[in-house]
This record gives sequence, C-alpha cells and structure tokens, in this order.
Amino acid sequence: MAGVVTLAALVTVLTAHTYVNATRWLRRLPATPVAVDGTVAVLLPVRDEATRVAGCLRALLAQQGVPDLEIVVLDDGSSDGTADVVRGVAAGDPRVRLVTGAPLPPGWLGKPYACQQLAELADPAATVLVFVDADVVLAPYAVAASVDALRTVPATLLSPYPRIVAGSVGERLVQPLLQWLWLTFLPLRAMERSPRPALAAAGGQWLVVDRTGYDRAGGHAAVRDRILEDVELARAVKRSGGRIALADASALASCRMYDSWPGLRDGYGKSLWASFGSPVGAAAVVSMLFLLYAVPPVLAIGAAVAGEPVIALAALVAYLLGFVGRVVSARSTGGRWWPDALVHPLSVAVLGWLVVHSYRLRRRGRLSWRGRPVRIGPVGSDGIGSSR
Repeated sequence: MAGVVTLAALVTVLTAHTYVNATRWLRRLPATPVAVDGTVAVLLPVRDEATRVAGCLRALLAQQGVPDLEIVVLDDGSSDGTADVVRGVAAGDPRVRLVTGAPLPPGWLGKPYACQQLAELADPAATVLVFVDADVVLAPYAVAASVDALRTVPATLLSPYPRIVAGSVGERLVQPLLQWLWLTFLPLRAMERSPRPALAAAGGQWLVVDRTGYDRAGGHAAVRDRILEDVELARAVKRSGGRIALADASALASCRMYDSWPGLRDGYGKSLWASFGSPVGAAAVVSMLFLLYAVPPVLAIGAAVAGEPVIALAALVAYLLGFVGRVVSARSTGGRWWPDALVHPLSVAVLGWLVVHSYRLRRRGRLSWRGRPVRIGPVGSDGIGSSR
C-alpha cells in the first residue's frame, strides 16, 4: 500500500510541475502583428522533401513584419525532385536562393553539415539566422515574432515549439509526448537562467539564433557529429556564455514531423538512443516512466479484481493524475487531448518500445535517415556517438 501511495505522490508532484511550467514559466509567441528591423536570413535544409516543401516555402514567402528577409534553401542530395518543387514555388522571387549542398565530408552528419553550409551562405548583413525544417508551416508574422522574442528575452538561441500535428494512430500516441516530456521534467526557468550546458533543450524544427552568438559558439561545426544537433547546439551556446530560451509557438506554426508509422519509427529509431547518457540510463528512465504512468491502470484493475479497493483507488488516482498532466500539456501547446490523453499509459509503452528499437539499430549498425547511413563511432563519456 505504501508503495502505491508513494507512486501517486510522485505523479502528483510531476503533474504539478507540468502545470507550473505551462501556466507560469512557458513563454508564448503571440499571434499578433509585429515588425522587426535588420536583415533576417531564413535557412531551409531539404532532403527528399518534394511532398512537403511547397507548403513550408509558400508560408515563408508570405512572411510579414520583416522588410529585409532572405530565404536560402539548400538541397542536400534529394532524389525526388525537391529542387524542382522549390523552383516552381519560388517562381523567380529574388528573396529565395536555391543552392545544391556539397558532398558530405568525413566527420560530419547530414543535418549539421547542411545547416553549417546555410549559415555560411546567409547574407553577411543578416544579424539573425532562422533555421526551419520543411515540415514546418509558419503563420504570416511568425518569423517577425520569433526574432522580436529573441531580442526581448534577450537570448542567443530561441527554440519556438510549433503545434505538433498528428494524424495516424501511431502519431497520436507518440508525438504529444514531445511537449509533455519537457513540460513535466524540465525546469524551464532554471534552464534559462542556469549556465550549465547539461540543462538545455531545443527543437530543431525551428531555431532562431543571434548570428554573433552562433559564430561564438562555433556554429553547427561545433556539433558536426551529433545526432541531436539541436540540443547540442543549445549546449554549445551555453558553453560560449550565451543564453537559450524555449517558447510555445503553437499559435504561429504547425509541424507534422511524420505522416506514417514507418516514418515515425525510423525517425525515432535514428535518434532516440542519443537522448540518454547510456543504455543503463535509458533503462532507468524508461523503467521510471513505466512505473509512474503505465503500471497504475494495470495495478488498479488487478487490485480491484483481487478485492483490494484501497490499493485500486490509490492506483486509479495515480493514473488520473497522469491523465491530467497530459491534458495540461496538450491544452498549453495547441495539441489534442481528447481522447488521446486517456491512453497515456499506452503512449509511454510505445515510447519504451521505440527506445529499445533505437538501441537495437545502433548496436547492429543499421542507423539511417532518408536513404543515408548514419555512421557513428563508439559512445563517449557523454553517451553520444561520434561520426566516422
């Protein structure tokens, strides 16, 4: 009985932390017109994005509030006609430059190298670099609002989180966990104030960086061999004395990262292993999530059947508190909470399977993305593999 009460108490604390983060510390980009001065470079890396880049690029061309805006698109070895789609959408607009990426050199992973090339290609007059992925669709004042927020905080790197769009069952089970995890376990205010690189988070779908601070941190060259280049760039910024910040941008942007279960499985398979310090750390985290969020409903049913109503009630309370945490997370980031939050235990179980799958791919040397092998070396002391 004491164990179940302790479990419920822990979930209570974590749900309270989710609520405090969401209602007190989470920055929000307003969906109101704003204007900024100076040159801003929007940098778009694409690789086999023919089916998605058009919506992203049209939204970028419709940006308002940034009088001096350039858009640089880097085609990183696409084989599906992505470049032709970009040319068709740009239709000769002088704000858009399409360049072909250079071959991947030794020691680099694909995404960091594409972003580094883009940064070097950006107009030298640009004081702010805005990295956007092809699956992100921005509202008309999104770039202006993010640049204004970067300067207002002030921060060296701002990570605005778009509203995550989930269509298939697999997406609806897994994708909402992105926001829920950092709202539940990351102390947002401490992360912004602390100079510790370990206390950092960022989402690579949309990053806004001060160019001087980006260069001082070493740019993407500093994270050339990192699977999670977004988080590692945030850490590099902190190491160089810069400040990072997160913001909810669900009113200004949407992102459907994957449109099928195979795509989601492969995407997480490529990178989830790098989110943990070691396989032991991964096992500890997954076990904790299972205990706190997947076990309670099973325990509640088992205890009820066994004639233990007090234990069943305590376990039910733990489950309901986890449900409330998911509801808070969804409502504060533009996500769908009904009925998805009801199956939060199943979401946690699927996440656990994806972690195991990712480590299995890593051990077998079968990590890949968009047809390109992800070659990494042994895991170092920080748990992150280096490329080779």
